[in-house]
Amino acid sequence: MIVGDLLALDELHIEVAWATPDLLGREVTGVTSTDLQDPARYLRPGEVVLTGLVWWRPEDTRPAPRLATALRFANALRSAEAAALLAGEGTHGTVPPELAEACRRHGVPLLSVPSGTSFRAVTDRIYLRLWGDLQAGAEGRAGLPAEVRRTLTSMLGADAPLDGLLRRAVADLGVPDCSLLTGAGRVLASSADARPVPPRTPGRPRTPATVAAPARLPVPTLVPAPAPAPIQVGPPGTTPFDGWLLQPHTEPGPAAATMLHGLAELLAPLAERARATAAAQRQAGTRLLELLAAGADPEADHALSLAGLPPRLPLTPVAARFGSAAGSAVGSAAGSAAATAPGTATPPGPADPSGAWAAAALAEALHPTAAPFVAAPDGRGGAVALVALPEDAVAAALDLTLPRLDERAGPAGPRAQAGPGGPAAGVGPTVPPTAADLRPALVQARYALDARPPGAVGRWASTASLADLLRGIPPEVTAAFHQRLLAPLVDHDRHNTVSLVATLDAFLRHNASWSRTAEALHVHVNTVHYRVKRIEELTGRSLLRLDDRLDLRTALLCAPATLLRAPAAPEAPIAAKGRARRAG
Repeated sequence: MIVGDLLALDELHIEVAWATPDLLGREVTGVTSTDLQDPARYLRPGEVVLTGLVWWRPEDTRPAPRLATALRFANALRSAEAAALLAGEGTHGTVPPELAEACRRHGVPLLSVPSGTSFRAVTDRIYLRLWGDLQAGAEGRAGLPAEVRRTLTSMLGADAPLDGLLRRAVADLGVPDCSLLTGAGRVLASSADARPVPPRTPGRPRTPATVAAPARLPVPTLVPAPAPAPIQVGPPGTTPFDGWLLQPHTEPGPAAATMLHGLAELLAPLAERARATAAAQRQAGTRLLELLAAGADPEADHALSLAGLPPRLPLTPVAARFGSAAGSAVGSAAGSAAATAPGTATPPGPADPSGAWAAAALAEALHPTAAPFVAAPDGRGGAVALVALPEDAVAAALDLTLPRLDERAGPAGPRAQAGPGGPAAGVGPTVPPTAADLRPALVQARYALDARPPGAVGRWASTASLADLLRGIPPEVTAAFHQRLLAPLVDHDRHNTVSLVATLDAFLRHNASWSRTAEALHVHVNTVHYRVKRIEELTGRSLLRLDDRLDLRTALLCAPATLLRAPAAPEAPIAAKGRARRAG
């Protein structure tokens, strides 16, 4: 396939923005979607680069800075030996003339993709064309018998289910049963009903398993046979979730191993297409989020259809963070069995400035739902998604998949990236698929993420109390509020054995009942009166006023739990009314 063939792809309406006849004759080896301003490290020679121009900022009215930005992008494509640039017109309405000039200077053919053409359609059509070209010259390669290769190629061309293709390959080639997995271990297809042996993950040695036996007999220790090494299918992606693996269920012999490598090579274009399609979907999601944030509702409604979401089904927003509880992450370039993934940081660091890692991780967690969705970076080091499923079903699915994702992604996975916090998600309300409804629902999903209980998927529907609401407020804000209202009481407690903070907490928890507060604190009711008066003096608030009670109760909920300490023993016998210890 050559660049000029893109102009003839059915119904895509791709046009030339700038090119010469010889540049249109360049060979195409694949397609990559990106909106990085310098994507050179993620490109391979001969690839067509598909961009939504999200990186292009036309706000600067001076031509020179805009041209410099375009020149940097075009230079990155030239240095990576990209075959051509396909620029989407959906973001800015047209291809910027500065980009055309930059491509002319660097000798990069520039084609335009109209706003009504989805990037997924472009990548699918390119890989369908490449598929035919690759298979035409693949006879006899990588150890597959010609007849078997023709049979399997025919099945792939007919879009046969991958399970059936693997079963046919195992039967015709005489190789062990095998499964096709993502880098994080999700099973895409299998030749057998049995669960495949998990691929080896660096840094996770297998521990011996002890088999129970009668106490008088020696207990045998069984060391499981090591899992066969997985075979990479196609080149690794830019995240642990883009690559595919062919995983034999048992160790193959030399001849079978050769056959399996040939099968992996046969499946490589499918893996490439899946990777490019996922990147195109991320771009469509990124554009959709930009339009929602900008309040461009008509354009956002159009972008919903381009993202591949069903037109009338309600959508549930999800916000995810693959960082620690404090919201920070550790960048990493550690490899996994599937791929070497750039690290992620919050905010995005140089290893993953596009946020593709977080969006791919969230997509991996949502795939088992089998529902249509779009996932994209949120611009804050995390990711958001819109899923065509009810809120309850989405939350239940994430409760299952996030821990598994944490286990299976290996050293480059969410926990390694995130630190001890691990992956977390918040689920917003299910709303109609319109921009006006989705915008506030996304805000609620992000709040549910911040307010989630420890170890659980946060749900906006569960935000039903003041304590729930406060969990979503940044700790710096709640700490400052606590300090502003309760600092005099905290300072008092540092220098006295009697805790006014604990007294205030008990008084409010017992609905301002003097007698029940006294009983809870094991003091005389007069002591409670004295302490409440002292609290009012130090804080300047009256516990007879509802507003002041609410303010102080909120400040207590914002306080570290260690400050709400109750006395370990009664401070004074209740009978000794005249000798009750006075506070302060």
